Amino acid sequence: MTTAATETAGPAVRVRFLGDFELTVNGTPVRRWRAGKARGLFQYLVVHRGQMLTRDRLYESLWPGADSTAGSSLKVAAHALRRVLDAHPDRPGDSGIQLVYRDFGYVLHVTGLWSDLDRFQELVHTGLRAATAGDTALARTRLRAAIALYGGEFLRGESADWVVEQREYLRALVLRALGVLRTDAEDREDFVDLIELCKRTLEIDRHHEETYRALMAAHGRRGELACVRRWYELCARRMRDELAVAPGQETQRLLRALIPAAARAAAPAPASVGGAPATVRALRPAGRQPGTPPWSVEVRTPALARPVRRARPDSRAPGLLARTADPATA
Repeated sequence: MTTAATETAGPAVRVRFLGDFELTVNGTPVRRWRAGKARGLFQYLVVHRGQMLTRDRLYESLWPGADSTAGSSLKVAAHALRRVLDAHPDRPGDSGIQLVYRDFGYVLHVTGLWSDLDRFQELVHTGLRAATAGDTALARTRLRAAIALYGGEFLRGESADWVVEQREYLRALVLRALGVLRTDAEDREDFVDLIELCKRTLEIDRHHEETYRALMAAHGRRGELACVRRWYELCARRMRDELAVAPGQETQRLLRALIPAAARAAAPAPASVGGAPATVRALRPAGRQPGTPPWSVEVRTPALARPVRRARPDSRAPGLLARTADPATA
C-alpha cells in the first residue's frame, strides 16, 4: 500500500473506510453506483492501489465461488466504475482516478488521495515507535490523533472475507494504541483520563479483560471497593452470557487481592476438628481479644445464644400450693 498523500491544490479524492464508507471527489460525495459490485471493486482496488491485481484474485475476493474465466461480472463492474468516477485508462478526467487493465488484471492509480485508513495506520505506527523509544509526549499525541480518527470498524456493515480480515487487523491496532495510552494514564495517575480510555476500549471490545482489570485496579487504589466488584461482575456476566467462559485467573486473582472478603467467600470452608462448626466461626466478631475463650459470653453472637425460657404460671389450686409450701400442713 502506498503512503497516503495530504491534500494538495490538484484533484482531491477523499475516502473514509472507518465507520460508514464515504467517497468524495473534488468536494462532491459519490452516492450512486451504476453496478452492485462497482463500489466493492473500488474499495478493494483503492486499498491495494498501485498493485496489479489479477482477475483470479479479484474474483476470489469479490465473487467467491464464481467462474473467473467468464469475466463478465468483473467487466461490468469495471465499466460502471469508470463511468461513475470518470476513470478512463488513457485520459482520466477531473477525478484524477485511472483504472487500467493490464496483464490479465487491473491496477488503480489515484492522484491527490487522502484516506482515513492510511492516515490512521501511519499515526498508530508512528506513536508505537515513539513509545518504544521512550518519547511519551510524541507517542501520546500520535496515538490520541489515531483514536480520534477511528470512527468505527472498517467498512461497517460489509461482510466479505477480505473486509473482515482487514477489520480485525485494524481493531487489534486501535486496541493496542489504547493500551499504550491506558498504561501512560496509569503511570501519571490520571484517573479521569484512564476511565475515558477504558470506556473507549470497551466500546470497541466489550470483552477486553485487561480493561476491566485496569478499572478494578484504579477503583481499588481509591478505596472504591463497590465499584471494583461491579466492574468484575459486569465482566463476568458478559463473558458468561456472550462467550460462555469465565473471567481469566488473573482477573479473579485481582478481585481477591482487592476485596479480601471475596477471597474468603471463594475459599472452601475448613473442616471442623473439635470446637465450633465453620459456619458458626464465620459469624464471630473479627476483633476478639487474644486469650478470650472462643465461646465466652463476650464474643458469642447474640443470634446464636440460647433464648431464656419464661416461667409459666402454675395452674394448681391455691390450697394445694399452700400445703406444698408448708410441710406441717402436708
